[in-house]
Amino acid sequence: MAFYYRTYRPLPICLWRRYLSSSSSFSSKIPLLWDSKSTDSVNVQLYSWGRGASGQLGGGIEEIRIYPSPIASFSLSPNFQLSSPIPGRLPSDDGQAVDVEIGISCGLFHSALLVDGNLWIWGKGDGGRLGFGHENPVFVPTLNEHLDSVTSVALGGLHSVALNSLGQVFTWGYGGFGALGHRVYHRELVPRLVEGSWDAEICHVATSGTHTAAITKSGELYTWGRDEGDGRLGLGPGRGPNEAGGLSIPSKVKSLPASVAAVSCGGFFTMALLEEGELWNWGANSNYELGRGDKLSGWKPQLVPSLKGVRVTQIASGGYHSLALTDKGEVLSWGHGGHGQLGTSSLQNQKVPIPVEALAHEKVVYIACGGSSSAAITDGGKLYMWGYAKDCQLGVPGLPEKQSSPIEVKFLMEDDGLGNHNVLSLAIGASHAMCLVSRSGY
Repeated sequence: MAFYYRTYRPLPICLWRRYLSSSSSFSSKIPLLWDSKSTDSVNVQLYSWGRGASGQLGGGIEEIRIYPSPIASFSLSPNFQLSSPIPGRLPSDDGQAVDVEIGISCGLFHSALLVDGNLWIWGKGDGGRLGFGHENPVFVPTLNEHLDSVTSVALGGLHSVALNSLGQVFTWGYGGFGALGHRVYHRELVPRLVEGSWDAEICHVATSGTHTAAITKSGELYTWGRDEGDGRLGLGPGRGPNEAGGLSIPSKVKSLPASVAAVSCGGFFTMALLEEGELWNWGANSNYELGRGDKLSGWKPQLVPSLKGVRVTQIASGGYHSLALTDKGEVLSWGHGGHGQLGTSSLQNQKVPIPVEALAHEKVVYIACGGSSSAAITDGGKLYMWGYAKDCQLGVPGLPEKQSSPIEVKFLMEDDGLGNHNVLSLAIGASHAMCLVSRSGY
């Protein structure tokens, strides 16, 4: 583990709240949430949009944002990078020194920001999903002081998951169906360590509505949470103690042929990337979520047949659909298409992975899924979204309720002297989305 002197510090919460209460126009002045104090710093901003009735947009009020609007800015060292591991992506090590990492995640109705090991979280609080010791909503990004040295965060439906620099997993929120992995089914109002049977550090976590997955540094995959007959945990017969369709004990997925490098949890299914970029999946398949050409569900992991020999670098799972990004920058989609989330200009379901043709002229470097929506970021920093648009979660005003082809998300240009918007990463919730944007050509 590498250490470096910390010269970065978050804006104190008291000053953040004072800023919100004293500012007459929140959108006209963006709070500086992190300041590197560096003379050659890079300006990064956090944008949110969609429906924010539970405070998940982070703007301090209940609101609907029809296009991306900034809620915080960060002055970062030029040697910053996105927090690692990136959800569902094969790990990469470019060997460069990193001063600070930054990342985001969206849950059903809550949001999180990670900066240099500090976890900021906000939105709907019922079930304890914010981890503050209460169940009240929080309307602005607020530091969770129960955790430090966080390297990755994944938000689910009514719960949350965090991974720290020691390879430890913490979960909190509603524990129904065993979603927290604590051998109990009640809620936890503050983060609690998951005591799994693994004998190595955890290096990758993922979650969805009610099930969670974790990968050890040796490539072993463990799952827990809701199973209920569709096999999304990948454990098979005799999987162990359970209650009401759930498993509260992290258990090893044994039917994979090689080490797992990345994992993604869908609504009722799970996908895993092996070290060489092979895509395997299992679980529910009534909407062709598994991309095998049939509707046969099953707990046993299988290679997606049409992707044999294709190197996939990132995977993303929606409620009933899936995306994959290849090493050539091509986006593939399959599964349920009834809300336009496949990007094929059709509302039909897709039995096997097919290219999103509207993005064929772009090289995509990042993908993301919401429940019924999808997104892609290009190597030029452009953001495309498609799918369900009823709650303005696609960030483009005036769209039909079902947007079946990718559309570029435009950012309002203000006279702030910071230049064009270069999108770095994206996270999508049930009815909202967020992205990190560099304004200085990073």
